[in-house]
Amino acid sequence: MGKGKGPVVVSVINLKGGVGKSTITVELSRFAARQDRKVLAVDLDPQANLSQAFMRSAYRKFLKDKDPSIVEVFRGYRPPSSSGGSPRPLDPADVVRRVDSGISLVPSRFDFADNLVESLKPDPRTLARFLSDPPHDPDVVFIDCAPTESIFTQAAYGASRYVLVPVRPEYFATIGFPLLKQSLTDYRYKNRGHAIDVIGVVINNVSYPGGNDGGPEKRMALEELGTEAAKNDWHVFTNELPYSRGFPKMMRGNFSHLGKSLTAFQYFGNEFFRRLDSLERGATP
Repeated sequence: MGKGKGPVVVSVINLKGGVGKSTITVELSRFAARQDRKVLAVDLDPQANLSQAFMRSAYRKFLKDKDPSIVEVFRGYRPPSSSGGSPRPLDPADVVRRVDSGISLVPSRFDFADNLVESLKPDPRTLARFLSDPPHDPDVVFIDCAPTESIFTQAAYGASRYVLVPVRPEYFATIGFPLLKQSLTDYRYKNRGHAIDVIGVVINNVSYPGGNDGGPEKRMALEELGTEAAKNDWHVFTNELPYSRGFPKMMRGNFSHLGKSLTAFQYFGNEFFRRLDSLERGATP
């Protein structure tokens, strides 16, 4: 996958919050690494959940030391610091840090959006340029996106070949679908030479605590999700992700007493990469 033509870049996005984008990005990255794929994860969300999950206790030191982050990628340089009295060129290797076996990260900071939007108008092509020749030669890049339309959404599209859409089966589950559909349509219209497709919709948290199956509301939400996905010609992955207290543990790097979470994610991970590899080969998945 991606050999000889650079990494395959996938943005994980839904223009609706609380659907599990960061958790899915983390666990897809770990799953890929277990398959001996080299992964680069990019945190494009000011909440920095992806960075905190991968870096854990080291994230506080990263903030204290003001190490380079996605902010510096968009700036294009390193600003003056206590150890250096003038702006310096940005070495991409200074931004990308190893966080796990087979996984590297471009971290985010809490001041990401405000820092950039208030000081300059970011170039949406910046991330694509950065990922056109990334350090550590990854096979796949996952971009964790914020749940709002912004210049950074356009930057994610500009760097990506595919979009993965997580969604929860709940009331207003599809509220982000038309927003995302229009967003992608507008992007394609303005960038007609760029191929970007929705690789699929993954349904997250399909069961509830205490044996509650979600009742008729969940069933209605799943029907609506299927209808809206079909209307957009978006593939829906067969393997859904159940509610499990194991997922927050996995985000923290704790793999003890995970219940069904790890097995469930393996089913989805296998299906995801079968489809991705098949699409990259030009075959019908």
